[in-house]
Amino acid sequence: MTTATAREITKRRAVFFDRDGVINAVVIRDGKVTSPRSLREYMIVPDVRECMRRLKETQFLIIVITNQPEVSRGLLRQEKLDEIHGHLSKELPVDAIYCCLHDDHHACACRKPKPGMILDAANRWHIDLKQSFVVGDTEKDMQAARAAGCASILIEAEYNAGSNSTLRVKNISEAVEYILNSDGGGDA
Repeated sequence: MTTATAREITKRRAVFFDRDGVINAVVIRDGKVTSPRSLREYMIVPDVRECMRRLKETQFLIIVITNQPEVSRGLLRQEKLDEIHGHLSKELPVDAIYCCLHDDHHACACRKPKPGMILDAANRWHIDLKQSFVVGDTEKDMQAARAAGCASILIEAEYNAGSNSTLRVKNISEAVEYILNSDGGGDA
């Protein structure tokens, strides 16, 4: 038996989901959109389970990519974040969760709008980025998608009206319907 070379490995398609505002509801604090800081605040958006089930049936990998700077800001304890992600993994058919704990001033490669989490996942899971999608709710998500070579789909919200994303949908169900009816990623 021979070991497969990198060229012989079949590339897979993936949908990269942002977490807050896509998979779960955002939390409004002092008039600002923020992430849940406890399992009590974490509420999965309707239809997410069914949408992810449909993607899994068509052999898409499901990867969560999320910026969580509240940890480095001292507003969220790592244990609480781990509890939220444990719950997410138990409730939804995700293949992996990639999480950037850094803040803007850290200038890391993983914090969106940089594509580091997507590129790391692509390397680990042998993902064809040109045939993959990023579903998010911010311009940072869309920029990360473009930088990685994925199609980008923006879920509309009051707080992202200024985004110049070419593909905007009302909810995760519309995003998944688009993905399942498309030829692949790349230019959405």
